[in-house]
Amino acid sequence: MSNDANPSGTSAGAGGNDPRRGGADSAASGVSQDGAPKRPAAAPPISEANPTAPPETAAQASAPGPKASASERASTDAPSSASNVEAADLQQARADDAREARAVAASATAAQEAAVRAKAPPPVDARASLAQNLEAATEAEAATDVDIDTLTVVEEPATVSPAPKGFPPEISAVPDFGALNPPQMPPHQQPGAQPQHAYMKQSDSTWSVFGRVIAARARQIFDRAGQRMTQRTLRIGVSARIFHPEPGAKGLRGKTLQYLEESIAHWVMSRDVLVFMIPTVGHQGMLHTSNIRLRDYAKHLDGLLLQGGADVSPQSYEEVTTRPEWPGDRVRDMYELELLHEFIESGKPVLGVCRGCQLINVAFGGTLYGDIATDMPTAGIHVNEQYDQHRHSIRFPDGSSLVNMFPNNRDALVNSIHHQAVRTVGRDLNIEAVSAEDGIIEAVRYRKAPFVVGVQWHPEFHRAGGDELLDCTPLLDTFLRVARETRF
Repeated sequence: MSNDANPSGTSAGAGGNDPRRGGADSAASGVSQDGAPKRPAAAPPISEANPTAPPETAAQASAPGPKASASERASTDAPSSASNVEAADLQQARADDAREARAVAASATAAQEAAVRAKAPPPVDARASLAQNLEAATEAEAATDVDIDTLTVVEEPATVSPAPKGFPPEISAVPDFGALNPPQMPPHQQPGAQPQHAYMKQSDSTWSVFGRVIAARARQIFDRAGQRMTQRTLRIGVSARIFHPEPGAKGLRGKTLQYLEESIAHWVMSRDVLVFMIPTVGHQGMLHTSNIRLRDYAKHLDGLLLQGGADVSPQSYEEVTTRPEWPGDRVRDMYELELLHEFIESGKPVLGVCRGCQLINVAFGGTLYGDIATDMPTAGIHVNEQYDQHRHSIRFPDGSSLVNMFPNNRDALVNSIHHQAVRTVGRDLNIEAVSAEDGIIEAVRYRKAPFVVGVQWHPEFHRAGGDELLDCTPLLDTFLRVARETRF
C-alpha cells in the first residue's frame, strides 16, 4: 500500500505485527479476531461508589432512552443535553405533547356528549307528528258527521195547562213570553232625560242642594273643633298670693309680688293638667295700662283654684277686726271675689283651699270667726307652731257630697292651719264637713253650681295614698272631671 492510502504515515505491516495494536483495532472496529461480530462490553453504572467513572460513560448513562417521553428527551437537566439535543428535537417534543393533550380533551368531550345524548328524549319528527294529528282529527269528524237531509223535525202539539181554580179566565191562556212588553222606566231614566246624581232627589232645587252642602261643611268644622277641645289638656287657674311692699324697704321688699305656693301647683299638675297663676289686673296701672279683665281668664281657663294665704279682711264681711294685727288683705279679697264671680258666671268649677273656703262663704253673704281662740274659747286648737304637721279629725255629715267621694271614710284625719273659720253659712251653701271635736265648719259647697267647693284643710300637704291623713285625690279628680265637662 502506498503512502497516499495511509495518511498517517505508518505502514500496514508495522501496524499488523504489533499485537497490542491489533487488539486495540479489533476492539475499536467491533470485530473479533476470528472475524465474528463482537458485542460491546457494558459500561459500569455511575454511582457514588464509582466516582472515577469517565465523563463519557456518565453522559451515556444519564441520557434518555428511546422510550422516554418527548419532554424527557428534550430535558436539559443532563449535563450533556446541551451537546446531544438539537433544536429540531425540542420542537418535535412540543408538537407531540400538544397532540397528546388534544387527543385527551377530544376523548373527554366525546364521553360527555354521549352521556348527554343518552339522557335526552328521542327526537320528534315535526312533520310526522302534524300528519298524525290531522289524520286523527279527520277520523273524529267523519265519525260525528250527520246527513242533514235525513233529519226530520217532529213538531209536538202545544198543550195548554188548565188554569187553577179560583183564578179569573183571562189568565187561563199561556202567557206569550215573546211579546215585547218591557217595564216602565222611572222618569229620570227614560231616554233623553238628564242624569240625576245619587245625592239628589227629584224635588231638589239648586238652593236646597247648596243648603245641604253648607250644612255638611259646618258639621265638619264643628266636629273638628270639638275634637280639638276634647283632646286639649286642661288649664287650671290658681289665684295669686300677694306680697305688699314694706314701708321704707328697698329691693324686692319694696315691690308688690304675686306668687303661688309650690305644693298647690304640684298637687294639681299630678293629674297631668296645666296650671296658670292668675295675676291681678290693673287697667289703671301707673306704668302700664291693659284692657285685659279677669273675665278673660275665666273664658280661656277651665277651672279656678283659690289657694290659702293671708286672712280675709273683716271689712269684706262687714265686721270690725278684734285685734289690729289681723287686718287681713282687703286688696286680695276684692281681687279674688271678682275672680270667683267670673268663673261661676262662666259655669266653670271652683275649688277653695283654707282661705279659699272662707272666701266662698263670704262671697255668698256668710261671716267668719276673726280668731277662733278669741271668738270661741271652748273650741279646739286649729293652728299652732307645727304648721302643716298639726292635725285633727273631721266627719262628713248626712247630705254631704264628700260622702260619695270618700265612701270608706265617714271620719277622716286632716291637717289644720287656720285661726279663722266659717261662722254663719252663706246663702245656698251646704255644710260638707265639720270638726269632730268642736263642730267648726270645715267644708262648704254651693248648691246652684256644678262644682263650687271649699275645704278648710290643705289637701296639697296630704300624701297621695297615705295611711294617716285623708287621701284627697278623689276631691281633685272630681274637680277636674267637672272642668272637662263644662269647658265647652
